[in-house]
Amino acid sequence: MTITVDLADPRSAEGLALLNASHAFLMSRYAPEHSFALNPNQLAEPHVSFFIADCNGEALGCAALSNKGTYGEIKSMFVHPDARGSGTGAALMQTLEDEARTQGLTLMQLETGNDLYDAHRLYQRHGFAVCGPFGDYAEGPHSVFMEKRL
Repeated sequence: MTITVDLADPRSAEGLALLNASHAFLMSRYAPEHSFALNPNQLAEPHVSFFIADCNGEALGCAALSNKGTYGEIKSMFVHPDARGSGTGAALMQTLEDEARTQGLTLMQLETGNDLYDAHRLYQRHGFAVCGPFGDYAEGPHSVFMEKRL
């Protein structure tokens, strides 16, 4: 199985399908005030790089890197449940890190759900460690903040 990860439009059919699945999953777990997902138009802004992971023409997952000037924030990281364990998450993470380096960023940060244990393990495998809130985030009952220095 060969996974490719490419820049994509979050408003494409594949992007919308993945984002809708991701948002539905998050809304099934967290109240709207505890969900910080960006909409497709926000993910299409010039400072955001949106990627789709694909295998044989099937979109398996997506992720975005939002350039915040002094750091890159990972947004909309999602792997379709049928593709979990396939290496899709690792391919997306490597692409995000490569993109951050290309953009000259020396720090990557993210916010994720406190009970998304598979995501925590993925981020830890890629060198992320728990940190405090950053940017506009505040401590919350469902948030875990992580970062990685590049």
